[in-house]
Amino acid sequence: MKINVHIATQQLELLDETGKLLRCYAVSSAAKGVGEVSGSFCTPRGRHVIRAKIGAGCPENTVFVRRRPTGEIYTPELAAQFPERDWILTRILWLSGCEAGFNRLGESDTMRRSIYIHGTPDSNTMGIPDSHGCIRMRNADLIELFDLVTAGTAVEIIG
Repeated sequence: MKINVHIATQQLELLDETGKLLRCYAVSSAAKGVGEVSGSFCTPRGRHVIRAKIGAGCPENTVFVRRRPTGEIYTPELAAQFPERDWILTRILWLSGCEAGFNRLGESDTMRRSIYIHGTPDSNTMGIPDSHGCIRMRNADLIELFDLVTAGTAVEIIG
């Protein structure tokens, strides 16, 4: 399996070992564009792997903070209480860069930047860049993807 994330089209593709397209999902990457530097709030480009899968078995809309479930389930009422929160929901695929000096190690380390593929509120628009650096997906789409991939799956972010 391999995942390609296309920044230009805001789409994530899941491919099998032969390159055959298995699934295609609308996503949302960083509002500030692409870039690898820590603190830039940009989506890092290049070759990555899924370092860890977090949230297996959690209910849809489970709220995560620092990769841990808070015990909350996202609702519009909870969102109204915390309007500035960047919601990380349902599942997390934590990415690690594979290109030393570009997206791995130093000030450009994707994993240290906590860049994920994660769920987002259904009210958030897909298909336009709007995240803080991560790749956002619809919760139902993310659950499907999460169940199809393993830790170590290759991810290429093409920007």
